[in-house]
Amino acid sequence: VTEILSSGLAPAKLEFLDAETLTCIARHLGETPPPEGSALLLVELDGSETEVSGAMPKVAAVCERRGAEVSAAREPEEQERLWAMRRAGSPAVARLKPLKINEDVVVPRGALPNIMDAIEGLREKHDLLIPVFGHAGDGNLHVNIMCDPADAAEYGRAQMALDELLGAVLALGGTLSGEHGVGLSKQPFLRRELPEPVIALSRRIKRRLDPVNILNPAKIFPEE
Repeated sequence: VTEILSSGLAPAKLEFLDAETLTCIARHLGETPPPEGSALLLVELDGSETEVSGAMPKVAAVCERRGAEVSAAREPEEQERLWAMRRAGSPAVARLKPLKINEDVVVPRGALPNIMDAIEGLREKHDLLIPVFGHAGDGNLHVNIMCDPADAAEYGRAQMALDELLGAVLALGGTLSGEHGVGLSKQPFLRRELPEPVIALSRRIKRRLDPVNILNPAKIFPEE
């Protein structure tokens, strides 16, 4: 991903789906499962026909240098099939377990392999299903920690995995949320990313803009 973007190419989309996600999607859509350990990087190019034709071999060359198998979807029907797979990611993985702890962490693009290694370690350590997909172009991954809240042991392992995931993200220079925001669910973790003076300043800005506290009360900031 980093090499594609640093080579002067500007894809319209760079989407990633890991092996667990692809297996879930295949089951969800009734398709043949992918080879074990497969992952998929969807790269969409836009521009004039000349621009796209010129960029496509360059993207393919980068991917092939990294050992990837490259396939180009030139027809609208082929393209729609691939994007239908991507759209099916969330509902497909949701069928694995009653609870999907969906984190939208972000790491620097160059650290994507590191965080994927860390997630694989969490799968093995805590014996959990953790499918991952997301927006590789900006380092934003949806990490789905799957568990059954009725199984106290499994739910406890999921909470430990969540804590360790967020620690790994911050250690790689990332942030806890790329899209979903802090809200209530990430509130307990905010102090791990932001120093107290920054939180205090943010509180003061909120009070100035919302003096009677009617806009999302009790959200984002930990209790003082």
